[in-house]
Amino acid sequence: MFVTVEGVEGAGKSALMKLLVRELERRGISFVRTREPGGCGLGMSLRPLLLDVSSSLDSRAELFLFLADRAQHVADTIRPALSRGDWVLCDRYADSTIAYQGYGRGMDVDWLQTINDYATGGLWPDRTLLLDLPVENGLQRALIRNGREGLSRSEGRFEAEERAFHQRIRDGFLERAARWPERFRVLNAEHAPEVLLGEALSALDLPL
Repeated sequence: MFVTVEGVEGAGKSALMKLLVRELERRGISFVRTREPGGCGLGMSLRPLLLDVSSSLDSRAELFLFLADRAQHVADTIRPALSRGDWVLCDRYADSTIAYQGYGRGMDVDWLQTINDYATGGLWPDRTLLLDLPVENGLQRALIRNGREGLSRSEGRFEAEERAFHQRIRDGFLERAARWPERFRVLNAEHAPEVLLGEALSALDLPL
């Protein structure tokens, strides 16, 4: 099964991923944990360019760097794992690009859907867990996290965007979830971690 975790900044994607990893290990399910950007060699090289506060990327350059990372990520990491029968847990994927570059930056959403389809060779997740919460709460969480982990400059470029940008992203994610309800499961990211984990496991058809 190919599972992605999506959401606005500070929604708690990494925290939920850690809990899911623990559960899959406990259940003896073989899996690969990965992320975007940075889930392959190329992505690790591109991640600083894409997330560093000092990067001044043109929006089109930003888009094509994300797409290059995604195409290689699918080829090097995701498809091989799925071919082995492993689960894949991915922190962000194509829905993030469409939400951020489409709804956030104003690029044509249908065109982004098409070029992401091309970049991934038509590979979309079996299930997408969308962690949803008010933008203000997510940004506050993200700023605290980045300060605690020393990531304010190295990975804080998107958090530095204006609030309206993040609200458009949240709205875009929710619109995508409404369009593809068979794939998306919207989870309340303000729930306690153990409650959120239970909801995520239910969404993945894993008994508690």
